[in-house]
Amino acid sequence: MALSMAMARLFVALSIPDALRDALSTLQNGVDGARWRPPENFHITLAFIGEADRRQFNDALDALSQVEAPAFEAALAGTGSFGERKPRALWAGVKNEAGLAHLQSKVDTALRRAGFDLDARKFTPHVTLAYLKGARRDDVSRYCAVNEPFSAAPFCVREFHLFSSRLGARTSHYEIEASYSLSSSSSSR
Repeated sequence: MALSMAMARLFVALSIPDALRDALSTLQNGVDGARWRPPENFHITLAFIGEADRRQFNDALDALSQVEAPAFEAALAGTGSFGERKPRALWAGVKNEAGLAHLQSKVDTALRRAGFDLDARKFTPHVTLAYLKGARRDDVSRYCAVNEPFSAAPFCVREFHLFSSRLGARTSHYEIEASYSLSSSSSSR
């Protein structure tokens, strides 16, 4: 587990199973101004750390290794957008399951205790499908209404990851820097 560069953008997230990536990719159409995310970049963010140097990277590794939480099932359902007056992103929703909220809270607390200044916004679990630039509000509203019935079978979450993000020519490249297992029992270790 070695950060391959001096500075990187870091975030903590859940991976999405391949079959679910395929299902999500079928939602990626019908909005002018959408920059659709590549399926390999689909994930559920638990915490965005931001730019980090090697020391901060090591602090994040240490903090996340202290997180103890049980495995749980998650399911995707519905679609929505961020940016009410000026839409900026389209997403697929994640049912707000107690296990997911518990894990996110533990990750948030561990990183804050390690000195990271995280976003204070309320946790809204989602998978980003597209970033929007110049998309019309009516088109976004129509897209969300048409795709609101979307749902997928639940999947088991047995681990979470520390990712690094590097900007590429067309999209960001995400790499798992470390993985952390969740306990298999219904109570924390």
